[in-house]
Amino acid sequence: MSEAELHRLLCWGLIAIAAFTLIALFVMTAPYGRHARSGWGPKMPTRWGWIVMECPAVLVFAGCFFVGAHRFELVPLVLLALWQFHYVYRTFVFPLKIGGPEKGMAVTVVAMGMGFNVLNAYLNARHVSQLGVYSVSWLYDARFIAGAALFLAGRALHVRVDAYLLELRRGGYAIPRQGAFRWVSCPNYLGEVIEWIGWAVATWSLAGAAFAIFTIANLAPRAHAHHRWYRERFADYPRERKALIPFVW
Repeated sequence: MSEAELHRLLCWGLIAIAAFTLIALFVMTAPYGRHARSGWGPKMPTRWGWIVMECPAVLVFAGCFFVGAHRFELVPLVLLALWQFHYVYRTFVFPLKIGGPEKGMAVTVVAMGMGFNVLNAYLNARHVSQLGVYSVSWLYDARFIAGAALFLAGRALHVRVDAYLLELRRGGYAIPRQGAFRWVSCPNYLGEVIEWIGWAVATWSLAGAAFAIFTIANLAPRAHAHHRWYRERFADYPRERKALIPFVW
């Protein structure tokens, strides 16, 4: 089996995992953050859990990228920059800003997250620097322009909301009311979904599509759980606010 055939098979495998994840997480909320609970084995400090879980997205992606035949071509380098723009912050900056009580993160959750990040980093890095072919003209293609615009717009929303939530939680949980919170309970998740849909469009690849599908499958149930948590915790929580998609759901 060639690498291209294996790569395609793994992409479809990730999409199948996404379908299972979507169902499983609507049945059982992932036990970390505000939903952390006992019964999932030993825990590690939350900050270190995030760093360990996310670091393959930075390191494995870079390692797979820089052994690719197209690693020094312009478009792959631009795509590398977009990917690392998200994940360097997510891995090494965001965890250091986490506030609130230290609940710890289950080692099993960290291990599952690492497994996903290793597979996902391999699939996307190998497509970008080895299996995909991008001429310089791709930078002027409507698909790249639209995808990059979506990615950057989603990134801006995600970072802005994260900063607001971190500041809000310094005094404990409260109802967030600023910006996109007027419409949805989890605009940070909405921003991340927009980002990776943008990545899928900008790369125009099965690997990118698989990642976007998995992101939705992972974050939609969590947004639903957060929305429910807010409504149960705060009697005056805005009833018109949706979970993830403004005015829809």
